[in-house]
Amino acid sequence: MNITDVLILGSGPAGYTAAIYAARAGRSTKIIAGPQPGGQLMITSVIENYPGFSDPISGPVLMDQIRRQTEKMGAEIISDAIKSVDFGKCPFICVGESGVSYISRTVIIATGANAMWLDIPGEKEYQRAGVSACAVCDGFFFRDKNVAVIGGGNTAAEEALYLTNFAKSVLLIHRRGQLRAEQILQKRLLENSKIEIIWHTEVTDILGDGSRVTTLLLTNTKDHTKMKKSVDGVFVAIGHRPATEIFRNQLALDDNGYIVTNKTNFTTSIPGIFAAGDVCNSLYRQAIVSAGQGCVAAIAADKFLSV
Repeated sequence: MNITDVLILGSGPAGYTAAIYAARAGRSTKIIAGPQPGGQLMITSVIENYPGFSDPISGPVLMDQIRRQTEKMGAEIISDAIKSVDFGKCPFICVGESGVSYISRTVIIATGANAMWLDIPGEKEYQRAGVSACAVCDGFFFRDKNVAVIGGGNTAAEEALYLTNFAKSVLLIHRRGQLRAEQILQKRLLENSKIEIIWHTEVTDILGDGSRVTTLLLTNTKDHTKMKKSVDGVFVAIGHRPATEIFRNQLALDDNGYIVTNKTNFTTSIPGIFAAGDVCNSLYRQAIVSAGQGCVAAIAADKFLSV
């Protein structure tokens, strides 16, 4: 059998960084790129907070640079997506949608978490042109602009509050008459003069001028009346879903489906299986955090193989 030392599932910042460190340690390393090579940064228009770049860089360009570095280190990147795994014993087996079985002594899971979207007209068209799912990533670009946040949980409340650091005004649009966010966050929302909450309302269409978002079409959930709101940007904050379904009966997951790890070395409930990035981190969804966790997971995998 062709057994790999380190098999990495996912090709975002966590996966690529893990591959760089694993390959540099002299371990045979393969990356299964997954359904979205490059991860969520591929839909991020401008990045200004990733160390090492004095000028803004786009997400796709950054991921292309990291991919090139990964290949230069000797890691093999494979265009496939894993559909099932067998972590019952080492070596571990991961089966791709291509039908190929990948066998490895260690596995680093970096499959990420996907933002949940509304699936309404204009949403996909204006991604990277006013539609975002990350205020920390994109809020800076809406300085002195009018923006909207869609949602009613902690994520929506936190995004709205964060955006007040930049935006002229923030609309928080919620389809119900009561938020699900923690009371302390609700209190802060209500006390912030920049934030207006629109209750019992859904966004049914995102309109623009062909290049940028300009308007939201809103529908009242009680009387079904419609109205329009002019905005420069809209942040969808209805939650994230970790890409962990195929690991559900294999690894320990928390109540929200994230992989449970030891935060010191990112080991999972099975020795030899590691996780890094948004797949095990629901709090700090930042590229630099994912890259750091990928580094730690690779070093831990190398030590595991050395025993």
